[in-house]
Amino acid sequence: MTEEKMNNVNKTLYIPLYGKAYVSKKGLFLSDERAELIWEQEKFPLKGKSKSKWLAYYMGIRSAVFDRWTRQKILSMGEDVAVIHIGCGMDSRVLRVGCENVEWWDVDMPEVIRERMRYYNESNLYKMIGGDVRRSDWMERIPKRKNAVVVIEGVSMYLTQSELEGLFSALGDHFENVSVLMDCYTDFAAKMSKYKNPVNDVGVSSVYGIDDPTLFEKSGLSYVREHEMTPKKYVDELKGREKVIFSKLYAGRFSKKLYRLFEYEKKSSTDE
Repeated sequence: MTEEKMNNVNKTLYIPLYGKAYVSKKGLFLSDERAELIWEQEKFPLKGKSKSKWLAYYMGIRSAVFDRWTRQKILSMGEDVAVIHIGCGMDSRVLRVGCENVEWWDVDMPEVIRERMRYYNESNLYKMIGGDVRRSDWMERIPKRKNAVVVIEGVSMYLTQSELEGLFSALGDHFENVSVLMDCYTDFAAKMSKYKNPVNDVGVSSVYGIDDPTLFEKSGLSYVREHEMTPKKYVDELKGREKVIFSKLYAGRFSKKLYRLFEYEKKSSTDE
């Protein structure tokens, strides 16, 4: 394990990794043997709220929601599709989604990708890119395709509005049609994060929030809809007291005050 080489933002990848390994072992929400393996090997010393079972449930459900959306978008876009997972960390979505004959690009900071390469192998269709998403030079390594499915998970809260606009603009310039799913904090959650947030446990204190999903319209990508972060079908996998507590603390209206899930798209004129 080489977490000492990562900055504090990069270390946050161990929080969802633990969550997915935890729920996978319990048989909840998703099956993720790779997360279980990596967590067993890495044993990153999480503490406090970042190792809460409630947060693990939340991370597991969030990943299942992203997985389902990604799979559906790939199938709906047909041929000539590239999938780009921005902020991939150690996530095994490329294995969980399991779509064949699709180019998949996992993107994260170079030091994260170096760690990732210990557990994942590239192929003709699967590549890993080390790059800073606040700049667009990493995208030059991805061949231009007609369609792109883009997952931005656990990233937006570390980027300013200007940096997100730049990322959206670069995606719109590179692909004819783009579908993006992005989770984000609300402004309220970002303000409260300096006092109470699991990322504080790995040294992160500055995050950003988004209340108005239409802020990025000038980037060329249009806001489509908001998605449910904790669908009832997943919450119902919990039982008894755990289901009651999770429903009150991490789902429904209370959760939406802190955390949102937005979809964006760009369509070429020929596809409208």
